[in-house]
Amino acid sequence: MIKSVAILGLFLSATACSHNQAGEPLDSSLMGAATANNTAMMRGEGEYAIQLAARFAEEVPTTINFGFNEARLDGEARAVLDRQAAWIKQFPEVRFRVYGHTDAVGGNSYNKRLGLRRARAAVNHLVSRGIDRRRLEAMVSQGESQPLILTQEPERRNRRTVTEVSGFLKRHPSVLDGKYAQIVYRDYVESAVVPTTLTAEQSLPTAGE
Repeated sequence: MIKSVAILGLFLSATACSHNQAGEPLDSSLMGAATANNTAMMRGEGEYAIQLAARFAEEVPTTINFGFNEARLDGEARAVLDRQAAWIKQFPEVRFRVYGHTDAVGGNSYNKRLGLRRARAAVNHLVSRGIDRRRLEAMVSQGESQPLILTQEPERRNRRTVTEVSGFLKRHPSVLDGKYAQIVYRDYVESAVVPTTLTAEQSLPTAGE
């Protein structure tokens, strides 16, 4: 039956195109479908990445801070990164990016290097907690270019790294199947699933009971 349906489909497709003469341009309405589908998929992926990024920022502290002219992690920073790592482990299909920042004290080139050292320190700690380094897509230094507090003075709040969702792993099975919503809301869905395994005492009644 399946084979017959497939043959019928091929026949109908050939019949639909049979009115075109050799050398005639193809109907433009038949072109670009794959490109349109890919664009739609990428747009959907982006939307789900934004939703997941919002969840991450809402449920986990995304920022750690540093001492003046330091890239060393203090106890508070390590505790925050531990929470980030625990959250990240729930989503093995997702990539993350760590941005390093400095305050305005010092030269631009030095601060770019310092921001990168801070980003690497954060990434190294996440890796030590079991996160695959390949999922930490890129360590980026913003240096002093994106301060939270506009000041030329030393400012701890500007000396920070920020961890963000950056996208999905292209080769992960869930991503290849387009199951973005299931990824974003995985723990919500799992918590709502009703167990179906019955104990002996809970077994279904037999006929006649």
